[in-house]
Amino acid sequence: MTQEVLTIPRPILWSFRRCPYAIRARMAVLSAGLEVELREIKLKDKPQAFFQASPSATVPHLQAGDLNLDESLDIMLWALGKSDPLGLLDMPSIGEALIAQNDGPFKAALDHTKYSDRYPDLDARSEQAQASNFIQSLETQLAKYPFLTGDGPTLADIAIFPFVRQFAHIDRAWFEAQPWPNVILWLDSFIQSADFQKAMTKVIVWEERASPYLFGQAS
Repeated sequence: MTQEVLTIPRPILWSFRRCPYAIRARMAVLSAGLEVELREIKLKDKPQAFFQASPSATVPHLQAGDLNLDESLDIMLWALGKSDPLGLLDMPSIGEALIAQNDGPFKAALDHTKYSDRYPDLDARSEQAQASNFIQSLETQLAKYPFLTGDGPTLADIAIFPFVRQFAHIDRAWFEAQPWPNVILWLDSFIQSADFQKAMTKVIVWEERASPYLFGQAS
């Protein structure tokens, strides 16, 4: 009697290359050494299959069997919960506080600065100053340690640097002229890393019946 072999479907990660939330999800997949099917979408032309998968219709979104994760931080925790060779989850409580500040007030001020034409009632310079206050808090941390919470990277570093990168790219010359040498060095170390180069590989937009694009450990 032959034994039936059950195959587990490969997890599907819906993504948009430039989105900082999607970037950190892809970075976590790479850090975990996992492999997923990456489905790149256009935000202005989302496929019906994506709407069926994601209740919020936002990227990133992970499908893993019966599991559906709509938040990038949950996707990061899922990936690192399966495998965490770098010990990114071994993070002191200040890391959680920094992530909360990043995802809350800093992201709001970042958007108000980057997309100031969408917020005519807000003063762009004031919003830039609020965002800069968060960068200064990172500078204070990085003056003490090479990474945000200590001698090695943790979830906080991977979760935060894509947003700092986005803020820096609003006006890179202005950013580099600020008194944030440690932040700039820290950010550049991630931007120049092999994992970030893999995470930012340009991928053809997903279409129904297209061959799967495998991303991660064995891709």
